[in-house]
Amino acid sequence: MKFAPFVVFVGLAGLANSASAAASRSVFGRWLTDDGAGIVEVKRCGQTLCGTLERVLDPKAPPRDINNPNTALRNRPLVGVKILSGMHPDGDRWKGGQAYDPKAGRSYRASVALGERGRLDVTGCILFLCQTKHWTRVAEESGR
Repeated sequence: MKFAPFVVFVGLAGLANSASAAASRSVFGRWLTDDGAGIVEVKRCGQTLCGTLERVLDPKAPPRDINNPNTALRNRPLVGVKILSGMHPDGDRWKGGQAYDPKAGRSYRASVALGERGRLDVTGCILFLCQTKHWTRVAEESGR
């Protein structure tokens, strides 16, 4: 029975690795936007998916949502603004929601899916014209 502690340790290490691997195959987590301007936390909001701007990285970005078409919202801080909202699961993707672009002050019909190399593919559409942006997963910081 000298091997029992070793077996327990290897088993726990395997569980930790499988949990980490499962998280890396999930759309949930923290993502760097395609232009590197911000970090969005994607999580469940009830039965839907949502993504909130957690951090602004672009030093030239305004601190407030100044391009919002709703003048009452133009003074709100950008950090905390919902970038993704209302998406429902559909197979291996989430769709039927919206993506908000604070640079343009516009919202688009949107879907998200895990793409190649673990990227998050965020597709926004106006009418029948769609464009996909590729976000990169942000490594979890220790102490978070």
